[in-house]
Amino acid sequence: MYRILEKRVVGPNVTLMKIDAPYVARKAEAGQFIILRVNEGGERIPLTVADYDRENGTVTIIFQEVGKTTKMLGGLNEGESILDFTGPLGKPTHYQEGIKKAAVIGGGLGTAIAYPQVKKLRSLGVEVDAIIGFRNSSLIFLKDEIRAAGASLHIATEDGSEGLKGFVTEVLKKLIDQGAKYDIAIAIGPLVMMKAVSEMTKKLGIDTIVSMNPIMVDGTGMCGGCRVTVGGQVKFACVDGPDFDGHQVDFDEAIRRQGIYRTEEKLSTEKHECKLGGLGNA
Repeated sequence: MYRILEKRVVGPNVTLMKIDAPYVARKAEAGQFIILRVNEGGERIPLTVADYDRENGTVTIIFQEVGKTTKMLGGLNEGESILDFTGPLGKPTHYQEGIKKAAVIGGGLGTAIAYPQVKKLRSLGVEVDAIIGFRNSSLIFLKDEIRAAGASLHIATEDGSEGLKGFVTEVLKKLIDQGAKYDIAIAIGPLVMMKAVSEMTKKLGIDTIVSMNPIMVDGTGMCGGCRVTVGGQVKFACVDGPDFDGHQVDFDEAIRRQGIYRTEEKLSTEKHECKLGGLGNA
């Protein structure tokens, strides 16, 4: 059992939890993830390691309550425990030698994954422009933490309520037009956003890493559910990734596969909410 040491709401339906998991914290690195199970009989879901503290043995996760399991997880409080918390899984992010300046781009919930990238790069002495994008200012989270990590923070909102009105790609283009020279770009967020960033950086010759989060079950490469096509070859995000060369990923295929179980996910969530409300026997 893995005890919840801290629980904090950081945005609408977005929760941060600090988990007592010393063995995971001991090995965790930026880019990796864990798979958890809330209780016996619960489904296994992957969540990115948003932060870790080796000295205190804690791992931080940030999640949005969108489905049955994340709603169940969000219903737990400090002092309660999660049944399974397995990791770290996947390969840590690999940075090429000699990078001096990086653009780290987070879209929406992807900001939770961008944050550990910022911290790791800054610890290596790399100058970082962090670009985060949200629909509006009320959804923004982790901006203070990103600034505290030493990054230059740039915000984009679709409605213009904070920062530049528009998308993260527009901020990235603006910075490049102003003379920013990036050795690498790291993009994490919705597939359409990562695709747009990768298309832009490919034209500019900027190496780009994206973090893929396809359907995942076991986290060991055996089920094949997390397959993605990269450079014309089938890869498994849980063992070959989750980081991949954004210029090689078949984003169109990934977008199609993302919606395969949308109906089943909706029914599972409705069934869970019905049970909570005492309106059904499920």
